[in-house]
Amino acid sequence: MYMDDRLLGKRYEKDYDEETLEKIYDDITAAVSVPVNVDLEAEHRVLDLSRMEEIIRSARRIALQDCGCRVEYGNCDAPMDVHIDLDECADLELDGGRGNAREITVDEALDVLRRSHEAGLVHMAYTMKGDEYPKIICSCCPCCCHSLAGYLRFGIAKHVLKSDLIAVDDEGKCSDCGVCVDRCVFGAREMVDGNLSYDKEQCFGCGLCVSTCPTEAVSLVDKS
Repeated sequence: MYMDDRLLGKRYEKDYDEETLEKIYDDITAAVSVPVNVDLEAEHRVLDLSRMEEIIRSARRIALQDCGCRVEYGNCDAPMDVHIDLDECADLELDGGRGNAREITVDEALDVLRRSHEAGLVHMAYTMKGDEYPKIICSCCPCCCHSLAGYLRFGIAKHVLKSDLIAVDDEGKCSDCGVCVDRCVFGAREMVDGNLSYDKEQCFGCGLCVSTCPTEAVSLVDKS
């Protein structure tokens, strides 16, 4: 599957190549200790702010640290401290003294999500097979994040990007201002001859367009 959007093929001065991305994906799988002959399945899922709040509030322990991708690549000035680990993953980071992880409260975690959402970052969740909910959450940018880089610039979909939601426009309220175009990192929206063009097939329900629409013409609905 190839992402047909504005970022496909776009490169940055310090950027991934496909070989590096493949190695990262392999390392992600290899980083988890799994009993012999047991298959490991995982997926990336894009979640809007409200769904993230539900997950955060149900966690027993929360850790916060800097986003490793932005620390390494530094292609933007988006907030760094947006990588959240929950429950067992938080235990691993905090008890193991890894990186700059620190324990935070539910309210602090929600503030991180709101701050990163305002900055235009996409909330990505990583869920392992057997888990009922994600335990690793990071707020990602399209210029540094290895997952979004693979999806948006290289057309790689080795890990399937999923979302339960999709944006719906109320054409009667839309003023064709183009604010949602600037917010959409997936290239689902563009201005054509002064009018908004929206490709639902490219929408992954992150909600960035909803929160900034000045006429409240965009909403999120379940895909089902």
